[in-house]
Amino acid sequence: MSLEFPSFARFGTDDGCRCDPSFRRPMGTGVDDRVVLAVDANECPGCGDLAASPDCLSTVVGALSDRDADVIRTEHAGRERAYAGRAAACLLAAGRFRDRVRFHESRLAERVTRDPIGAAHEAVGRAGPASRIVAETGLAEIAAGANGTDDVLRPHVGPTVSATRIASEPPPGAALVDRWELETGATVRRYEGTGPLDTYHLTPPSAEFDAATVGTLDAAKERLLVDPAGGDRAPGRAVRAVADADDPVPALTDTLRRHTHGYGAFEHVFADERVSDATLSAPVAENPLRVVLNGERCRTNVRLPPEGAATLASRLRRTSGRAFSRATPTLDATIDTESGTVRVAATTTPASDGLSFTFRRGDPDAWTLARLVDADTLPAAAAGLLSIAVERGVTGLVAGGRGAGKTTALGALLWELPADTRSILIEDTPELPATALASAGRDVQRLRVGDGGEPSPSEAVRTALRLGGGALVVGEVRGEEARALYEAMRVGAAGETVLGTIHGRDPNAVRERVVTDLGVARSSFAATNLLVVLNDHRVGSIVEVTERGDEVVFDALFERTTDGLDATGRIGRGESRLVDGLAGNGESYADVRTRIGERSDRIREAVEVDRTTPDGYVEVRR
Repeated sequence: MSLEFPSFARFGTDDGCRCDPSFRRPMGTGVDDRVVLAVDANECPGCGDLAASPDCLSTVVGALSDRDADVIRTEHAGRERAYAGRAAACLLAAGRFRDRVRFHESRLAERVTRDPIGAAHEAVGRAGPASRIVAETGLAEIAAGANGTDDVLRPHVGPTVSATRIASEPPPGAALVDRWELETGATVRRYEGTGPLDTYHLTPPSAEFDAATVGTLDAAKERLLVDPAGGDRAPGRAVRAVADADDPVPALTDTLRRHTHGYGAFEHVFADERVSDATLSAPVAENPLRVVLNGERCRTNVRLPPEGAATLASRLRRTSGRAFSRATPTLDATIDTESGTVRVAATTTPASDGLSFTFRRGDPDAWTLARLVDADTLPAAAAGLLSIAVERGVTGLVAGGRGAGKTTALGALLWELPADTRSILIEDTPELPATALASAGRDVQRLRVGDGGEPSPSEAVRTALRLGGGALVVGEVRGEEARALYEAMRVGAAGETVLGTIHGRDPNAVRERVVTDLGVARSSFAATNLLVVLNDHRVGSIVEVTERGDEVVFDALFERTTDGLDATGRIGRGESRLVDGLAGNGESYADVRTRIGERSDRIREAVEVDRTTPDGYVEVRR
C-alpha cells in the first residue's frame, strides 16, 4: 500500500514516451518516510528502460526536476526496473541540475534530461554557472569515469510479483572468478571488482523469462489473489489457469510459489551452502544485500525496495507471532524456508534508521559430531571426549563470539545424549533440533521464553527442574537464568547433563561474563566441568574447569596450534579431573580413556563412510 501524489506533465515527447510518473509514499513499518517515483510504462513503446529510451529518461529526469525521490522505478508488462545506488544518484542529480541550469541555458537543461553523463561532461569543461552547478548538484562526481549514460543507469530488475530487484549485469570492470549452480535453479557468479568487496551475483530462473512469460506470471499472480481455496497448491493452479501450452509451467509455478508462499529471491541465497549470513542494513532502499560467502563478506546484486521491506516485516510479524513496530522496534525469529531454518534479526525506527534485516542460515537438525569432524571444526579425538562427557552427565558451556557456530555445536552434542534421556530445551528463538530429536524417538520438550506471555528465562529453568530428571539445555545463557542454571549445575542436577551456549572468546572472558556480568558466584561457576570455545566455526580450545582454593582455573585438554586442534597431553598423563569424574562404578581412569578412544574411532569411521547425518551417524557410533 502507498500514498499517491498527483501526476504531472510528461517531459518526453508525446510520440516517443507515454510513461505516467507519480510520486508515492509507501505504507508500512520502517518505510513510511521514503518517497518513490513510480513510473507506469505499460503503454509506452520505450518500456520504461531508461538506459535504452532517451524519451523515457527525459520523462523521469523532468519529474525529478520538481522534487526528489528515494527510489525510482518503472513498470512495464509485469516487469519492474528499479534504479538505486549510483543510478538513482545520477537521476536525482540530473533533475537538480536541470532545475537550476535552465535559468542560464535551456539547451543544456534539455540535454541533461536525455543524456545526463554527456551533459555533465560538457558542463565540467565550461566556465561559468554550468560548471559550478554541475559540481554543486553532484552530477560531475557521478559522471567522472563513466563512459556514457547507459554505463551508469543499470537497473535492478524483477517481476512485479517479487519483493526484491536484481541487477542483471555484473559491476563494470569486474572479473569473473567462480560460478556455481544452486538446487533452486539459480546461478551464482563471483566477481572481483575494483572496490573493497567481491560481488556475489545471483541470477534466478525468472531472469531468463521473456516478456510473454513475465506477462503470464503477472496474470497468474492476479489469479492467485482471487483463488478461494488457497493452500500450497494454489500457485500451480493459478499458473495453469492462465498459461499457454508453450509456457514453462514448472518454472513459473516455482517462481510464483517462492514469491507468495516463501521468501522470494532470498530462498536462493538461503539454499547456498557457501553462504552463512546475509544482511540488509538500514535504510534498506539504499543498501544492497550483503552476504558472508565462505567467511568473506561480499556485496550482491540484490536489493529490497521499500514496499518489499514492508512486506517482509509484515511476514515476519505474522510467522513469528511477535510484535514488530515503532513501539517494539526489534525482532528475533526463526523462519522456515525451502532449504531449512533461518534465524532473522530485524530492527526498525527508532532502534535503527528504518528497517534492517540480518539472516543466518541454520541447519541444526543435520549436524552431528561426525559432521563437525568432517567440516574440520574439530578432530575425531576431541569429538570422542565430548561424546563420552555429554553421555555421562557433563555440565558444560559452548562459548564463542557472534556467528562462531555455538548453536550448531550445541545441537550436535544433543545427539550424544543416551537415547532414553529426557531433554528440556530452553530457548527464546527455536534453533536447537527439537523436532529432529523427537522424530528419532527421543524424549525432548522445548520451553520457549520471552517477554510476552512466555515464562521468563529463570522461571523456565526452575520449571525444567520440576519437570523431572534428564538433560537441561539452555539455548543461550545471557541473563537472569544464569543463577538458576548454575544452581541446577551445583545441586539440582548432579550427575545429569547440563549444557548451554554463552558469548565469550576465551575461558577468561566466559568467567568474567558469568561472574561479573550475570552475577553468578565464583564458587558456583566452578560447577562448570567443561568449556568448548569456538572461533569462526572451528573449536579453538577444550578446557576443564577446576577449583583450586579460592581460584577457578582452566586446564586445557585440547588447544589449537598451527597443526590443528591438538591434545595437550593432560588426559594421557592421567591428570584430567574431568576424565576421572566421568568414571562409573567399577571403572578406572584408564577405562574411561579407552572408552573415549573407542568413541573417537567410531566417529572417525562415520566420517570415512559418509554417515554424518543423524540417522546414519547414531547407528555407526553405537
